[in-house]
Amino acid sequence: MSQDDNLIDFGAERARRVHDLKEKRLNEVRQAFEQAMPLGKGKKKPKGKPKKR
Repeated sequence: MSQDDNLIDFGAERARRVHDLKEKRLNEVRQAFEQAMPLGKGKKKPKGKPKKR
């Protein structure tokens, strides 16, 4: 039973590492996109006259 404590699930460790790498890349792309096209505060459309039918 002491050997079971030392076992490593390489599949799970690899999946976690791949996930972390993809998450890091996603954050880098998100930051680059926000610098290129910053999100302004949402502009509300002014309420105009209703369209005539």
